[in-house]
Amino acid sequence: MKFFLHPQAQEELEQAILFYKKQQAGLEKRFIEAVEDAINRACRNPLLYRTIDDVRKCRLLHFPYAIIFRTKSAQVEIIAIMHLRKQPNYWQSRK
Repeated sequence: MKFFLHPQAQEELEQAILFYKKQQAGLEKRFIEAVEDAINRACRNPLLYRTIDDVRKCRLLHFPYAIIFRTKSAQVEIIAIMHLRKQPNYWQSRK
């Protein structure tokens, strides 16, 4: 299944990458790998993840982030790359 990244989710991803790049050399690469892994898991089996208000949440491994997504027209639409400890419902206006 293909995926589409909402423009604001793309911006969140870029900000998180910059944050981890400043924290430790190479940490941003591990974050990118974790995001890619979560996206791949969501695309392989989107129904595996719990539904919350018509969207689903797939947590990243080893980072306090999750991808918020929904399936639409045979593709996964990623609405947010959400930090789990900050403003939990800020992305709801994107639905």
